[in-house]
Amino acid sequence: MRRREFIMLIGGAVAARPLAVRAQQKTRPVIGFLGAASPLQFADGMLAFHQGLSEIGFTEGQNVAIEYRWAENQLDRFPQLAADLVHRGVAVIATGGASPAALAAKAATTTIPVVFQVGVDPVALGLVESLARPGGNVTGVTSLNVELAQKRLEVLHQLVPTATSMAVLVNPATGSSETQSQSALAAGRELGLQLRVLKASSEQEIDAVFASLHGLGISGLVISADPLFAVRNQQLAELSVRFSTPSISPYRAFAKAGGILSYGGSLTDQYRQLGVYTGRILKGARPADLPVEQITKVELIVNVKTARALGLSVPVTLLGRADEVIE
Repeated sequence: MRRREFIMLIGGAVAARPLAVRAQQKTRPVIGFLGAASPLQFADGMLAFHQGLSEIGFTEGQNVAIEYRWAENQLDRFPQLAADLVHRGVAVIATGGASPAALAAKAATTTIPVVFQVGVDPVALGLVESLARPGGNVTGVTSLNVELAQKRLEVLHQLVPTATSMAVLVNPATGSSETQSQSALAAGRELGLQLRVLKASSEQEIDAVFASLHGLGISGLVISADPLFAVRNQQLAELSVRFSTPSISPYRAFAKAGGILSYGGSLTDQYRQLGVYTGRILKGARPADLPVEQITKVELIVNVKTARALGLSVPVTLLGRADEVIE
């Protein structure tokens, strides 16, 4: 199925879902999917999620139904959306796109299985007791996004090797911000860079950070792994172009939206495994018996079109390493 067809399918499914689910619930298990953004922004991930489900023998509309709930980039909506899925009595809740979705689902139920996809340590977040033995009704998939802060700075420096001053953008409201800041600062010292830590915890503060970059003499920006930034890829990409600031993000959607570079855990692998675990639970597996899956594959996406627009030439070494090049 092509990406565009899939977007139309899940968009139509959302509109028709309430009546369909009530009719089908007696014969088919129902998955509740809690997404951070919108069907359009989630299309690539959802294709992989359905691939994982199909590997276990489940196809939406045939032997399983899915109730979609999209937060539309408004993270404060998660508790209400999760409570609605619990009220509808879904068989399992799958969450994707932001750790607040997983936390909201866990807070909403202690009986319905929850399968998460997050880019941070789920133990430190309080989602599970340990990676090997999750305990309770929650398990899922995690990636290396937080741990890659140092590597992102190194990749960005390859793009702009003459830069002497760069910055890392963190959300001070998130627990992992200090870890990512310290990792980036250590990398900056090794590369001989002056590195500033800039903070934003809202859409307006993100705008203000970019408006300040030229005055601070910043020649490149590393965007840290954070739920707020994960749902603001379009905004971040547009600002990086508007203010002519080469930037790198953990999220593939950033490069797709026009950012120059993204470097982070494989989106396809994460969502495919989310589908696999969801399917296994539908077949009777208990979350407590499914160790949290750590996705170690990392993807580098290079948007050459944006680089040219900013007057930058992407080194052959970076192009050779790239998993995808956007022309």
